[in-house]
Amino acid sequence: MTPKMTRAQGSSAEREGKGDGAAVARRATAAPSPFPSGSALEPCALVIFGVTGDLAHRKLIPALYDLACHGVLPDAFTIVGVGRRPLDDEIMRDRLLQAVDDHYGEEQADGEACERVLRAPRYVQGGFDDPATYERLAAVLDELDRHGGTAGNRVFYLATPPSQFPVIVRGLAAGGLARRGAWAGTSAGAPRASHPGAGVAGRGARATTHEAAADPPGPPSSGEPARTAVAPPAPGGPAVSVHGWTRIVVEKPFGRDLASAAELNAILREVFDERQVYRIDHYLAKETVQNLLVLRFANTLFEPIWNRRYVDHVQITAAETLGVEHRGTYYEEAGALRDMIKPHLVQLFALVAMEPPVTFDAEAIRDEKVKLLRAVRPIPRDRVDLFAVRGQYVRGVIDGGTVPAYREEPKVAPDSITETYAAIKLLVDNWRWQGVPFYLRTGKRLARRVTEIAIQFRKPPVLLFRDAVAGQGGLVPDQLVLRVQPDEGFSLRIESKVPGQEVALQPVYMDYSYGSSLRELPFSAYETVLVDVIQGDITLFKRGDQVEEAWGTMAPILEAWSTAPRGRLPIYEAGMWGPEAADALVARDGNAWRRPEWGLEGGPRDGGAP
Repeated sequence: MTPKMTRAQGSSAEREGKGDGAAVARRATAAPSPFPSGSALEPCALVIFGVTGDLAHRKLIPALYDLACHGVLPDAFTIVGVGRRPLDDEIMRDRLLQAVDDHYGEEQADGEACERVLRAPRYVQGGFDDPATYERLAAVLDELDRHGGTAGNRVFYLATPPSQFPVIVRGLAAGGLARRGAWAGTSAGAPRASHPGAGVAGRGARATTHEAAADPPGPPSSGEPARTAVAPPAPGGPAVSVHGWTRIVVEKPFGRDLASAAELNAILREVFDERQVYRIDHYLAKETVQNLLVLRFANTLFEPIWNRRYVDHVQITAAETLGVEHRGTYYEEAGALRDMIKPHLVQLFALVAMEPPVTFDAEAIRDEKVKLLRAVRPIPRDRVDLFAVRGQYVRGVIDGGTVPAYREEPKVAPDSITETYAAIKLLVDNWRWQGVPFYLRTGKRLARRVTEIAIQFRKPPVLLFRDAVAGQGGLVPDQLVLRVQPDEGFSLRIESKVPGQEVALQPVYMDYSYGSSLRELPFSAYETVLVDVIQGDITLFKRGDQVEEAWGTMAPILEAWSTAPRGRLPIYEAGMWGPEAADALVARDGNAWRRPEWGLEGGPRDGGAP
């Protein structure tokens, strides 16, 4: 297998929904890698529960291969798969290679990079509720520590259905693998390698406040071996495990409601220190989202006007043209609110609206997110219809082809009332945002695939150009749009004079696109997440109290929808922008939804935006 494509070429294919050619050996030299080299990262074993599942096949293994192409993975790194299927090490290796070929194309994949990441994977067969599974896993990890150089450092990645999360966590504890308190440091107590971004906070300086301080390393949990003692932290410094660190990655969805999320948090706290728990949100790892804090706080242009005096409203959109595909069983249990708004869009909302952190470290940033969520005005249980709208798609046309209704999708009940569209309005009761509505919407089978954050500013209070905009519907307000996907970047819309003798106005756009401005597109979200976990950087991961605050905000909506009459579910035609009730939600405030369009050749267009 030989490399044939650059990263920019491959990523273009990814934007069209194909994964082929996005990572090849030579692209590692096409532009400097944003990550440290593999020699700068500590050795470790990555244990993937559910390694034969869809998430590992489509996301995790291709991301690991991509990192191998850039020489980012640790020099001593081994994948350990855990699953129920009766496989051996060699068969699992073939399956992992197939995942790379399926994602990038066999002709595009680089065999040398595959060899680096998949040279000697291990497989442990067994049920997640079987204690013998964890005994076999412990034996494999001990062998890797002795002969593979993994130095006692372990990442446990839960790529399984959510129902298995508590089972696996308790199994790790009973098998002596959790090692509560072993959240940072290197094997043998040696100091961590010094490199940009190293350390627990990674993107900042430290992670020692709030919940980290409130949840110190406790006594060994039941079944924990004595060899995992943790040295007390030095003043102002991180705790150091004398036999490596242990971290656990928990995928979404994290609970179905506030009660189930709180229960899962309690189970995790019984077994792990909060600083060992990485509740994933891959949206937060997207480059535009990470750049939001820099855009806000590193530029004097925006922060002074980032408040109720100048901002009229904010729209956060995550639209998909696809249906539920093969995920009908999961989606029937989740719906749009649980699948997208609570885990992803609420996190984007928190980054947009939070106050400046006192320092740029993980816990300071997460503290501000929690403060913001606690300031959200509770949605009245008897007035949910004024704050939330749902809908379900019926047959329609997308890209010139007819697509089925949601109730006609595989593994979906013919009388389902699961929402495939959800839109909510949030209000924040603090000095910065009092009276400014935040609209969050998501949906399947919508007109375009786009995720964006639109900050709409107020119109100038004195209209000097009344005659110039006569007949045009008035002055168009300024608008800042951050594109999360598919064309990562941002655009600022302002008013400008049309050339000529007469004074006439038109909107113009100042645009920045990662794809056209950089030699190399940003790494994928899962690549960023995996490196952050190995580094011990918790900035992009959700803390337990933050998860519960978000579920608390959604609670009145979930309760109202679960008890509403079945006939009250609005519908929308596939290929449109959602139900009419969603338009009414924002129209009550005198606003309208954006109809985002984007084309690199034609430039940004609002498509009827207000």
